[in-house]
Amino acid sequence: MKNLLLLLFILFLSFKTFAQQTDQEGIKQTINTLFDAMRKGDSTLLRSTFAKDIVFQSIANKKNGSVALVTENANDFIKQIGTPHKEVYDEQIVYSDIKIDGDLASVWAPYKFYLGKTFSHCGVDVFQLLKNKDGWKIIYIVDTRRKDNCI
Repeated sequence: MKNLLLLLFILFLSFKTFAQQTDQEGIKQTINTLFDAMRKGDSTLLRSTFAKDIVFQSIANKKNGSVALVTENANDFIKQIGTPHKEVYDEQIVYSDIKIDGDLASVWAPYKFYLGKTFSHCGVDVFQLLKNKDGWKIIYIVDTRRKDNCI
């Protein structure tokens, strides 16, 4: 009887671990698709990664030393990506931390952003994602931006 309970417990933990790994891969796939869309200039592909009411914000360091939270218009961002431009928008991230609770996920990802091959800035992206019938969708992005002290 003890062996059966132990076996059931191990199977339960294995299933839970497998589900977490599957969710992590889905989350990464959504975020990777976002950056692939940016590199391709594909606004339709980009929009497919977002939930309907996505929120974009940045932590801005002002020249006077103050800090401000800047809210950006998601549709303006999508339009900018889809508008032809000379250089490729290449944001390169590292998945530092992924937290999942049911249908909510949070991702902390240091990044470096390049216009073509030229370094532009770096910082950290924080993504909040929602899992719905269509998979993981980004509901919120906030980032920091700087030119040095990149992670």
